[in-house]
Amino acid sequence: MRIAVVGGHGQIARLLHPLLVAAGHQPVALVRGAAQAEAVEALGAGARLLDIEASDAAGFATAFAGCDAVVFSAGGGPDGNIERKRTVDLEGALKSIAAAEQLGIARYVQVSAIDVDNPVSPDAGPTWAAYVAAKRDSDAAVRASTLAWTILRPGRLTDDPPTGLVALGPDVPRRPVTRGDVAAVLAAVVGRADTVGRQWNLVGGDVPIAEALDGAAADGTP
Repeated sequence: MRIAVVGGHGQIARLLHPLLVAAGHQPVALVRGAAQAEAVEALGAGARLLDIEASDAAGFATAFAGCDAVVFSAGGGPDGNIERKRTVDLEGALKSIAAAEQLGIARYVQVSAIDVDNPVSPDAGPTWAAYVAAKRDSDAAVRASTLAWTILRPGRLTDDPPTGLVALGPDVPRRPVTRGDVAAVLAAVVGRADTVGRQWNLVGGDVPIAEALDGAAADGTP
């Protein structure tokens, strides 16, 4: 498949591109500028320019043209910019959904975050609350769409080397997970029809990724 990756220069996306290439896919990284395009092309991805915040759904559709699937892996960053949690994490997802539906691109995989349906502690601060709300609402929009969707909700992301071992399921408790393992699960999920319509927590564990996906897919829980 030709797979559009929104947030194509992000930390997970840069690990994802070579895995997609190795699996026989053609990643198309959607990036903001020429320097980012050069970086992702060195990883085997094609590159197309897209400003997530400035572009409308029609601009997203132009960037998605000719693609067979979309992976949404964009994020507004770790800083305290509350507004970008809405304009990137939520509105970027909404425009991606609309563009995919417009083009008839059925397959859609979204990277979210664990526990975003739970109430936010008053001590968490406004930035975290805005991030959780954006991820929660974007997940709801994906579930309400006509797309063949999968939502992955990783625990706290780390830059440790990937282990190839995870825990995956709708109620898996919070634990850290490496960005490399998230990328590996994304690369495996995108081509699996038995993961459509499923929303899973994803954390570090002790089960090989393929086996964890088999087990989660066999469980009838959405």
